[in-house]
Amino acid sequence: MAEREPLKESILVGGQALEKAPQIKGIETGIEGLDELFFTTKVEGGKVKRVPLGGIPSYSIFNITGVSDTGKSLMVEQFTVKRASSGEKVIFITVESPAHFVITGLQARAYAMGIDFEKIKDNIILIDAASYSALRDDLPTLFNTLAYAIKTYKAKYTVVDSITGLYEAREMMARTVVRQVFNFLKKWYQTGLFVSQKRSGHEELTAEAAGGYAVGHIVDGTMVLAKVLVDSSYKAKQYGKSVGEIVRLFRIDGCRLTGHDTRTHFFEITEEGLVKIGKPLGEK
Repeated sequence: MAEREPLKESILVGGQALEKAPQIKGIETGIEGLDELFFTTKVEGGKVKRVPLGGIPSYSIFNITGVSDTGKSLMVEQFTVKRASSGEKVIFITVESPAHFVITGLQARAYAMGIDFEKIKDNIILIDAASYSALRDDLPTLFNTLAYAIKTYKAKYTVVDSITGLYEAREMMARTVVRQVFNFLKKWYQTGLFVSQKRSGHEELTAEAAGGYAVGHIVDGTMVLAKVLVDSSYKAKQYGKSVGEIVRLFRIDGCRLTGHDTRTHFFEITEEGLVKIGKPLGEK
C-alpha cells in the first residue's frame, strides 16, 4: 500500500485556531428559567468568579431528548418564536409533521408568549422534510437545501424536529447521521437545537436517545426532559406532590462550551402550552 501524504492543513497551532474561534455569548431562548442556568467564569482579584451567560451559548448545538409528551417540541418552538421576534431568521427543519401544521403550532406559541405572529412569521423558514422523503433519506440533498436557505435568508439558527427521523429504522446509522448534521451546522456557524426521541421510559433522566448515547456524545450538550408518575407515598414526599400526579423534570446533561447548572429542576407545561424551568429538586 502506497504511503499517504500527511494532511498538513488539518494541523493548527493553538494561536491559529484561536484566530478562527467565534466569541461565545448568551442567546436568549424565550423559556422561563432556562437562560440563567448557563454561565462563564473569569478571574477577578485572584479569585474565579461566575458570570451569568444569559442564554444558551452561541454556536452551540444542543440535543433535547425525552420520551413522548415531555415538552421537547414546545421548547424548540418557543426558542424559534423568541429568536424570530428579535428580528433574526430561524430555519426550522420539520421531519415529523408537515410544515403547515408546524406553523400553526408556532403561531399558538407566539400568541401564548404575547408576540404578534404576523410581525415575525417571515423570519421563520421551514424546510419540510416530513413531506419530502428525499430530504429525510439523502443527507446531501438536505445539506444543499439547508445551505441554500442559510445563504438566502442569512439565518443564524437551525432547529431539527426531530433528528431521530433522519435515521428512523436504521439506528446503526445514528452516529454517522448526527455527526454529519452537527459538522454541517458548525461549518455554517449555526446555533442549533436537535429534538430526539428516547427509546423508552427507563432511566428517564439519562441523555440516551434513540440511536443510543452516540447522539449525546457528538453534540455540545444535552437537555433531558422526563415525566414521573407519583405512584407511591415515597415519591409523593420526594416531589412534594400527591399520589396520582405527574411530575415533570429537566436536567442539563453537559455543555462543552460554558458552565451550567447540573441540578435536576422541576419542569412545567402551562395551560397555554408554554414550558418553564422551575426550582431545583430539594430546594424549598
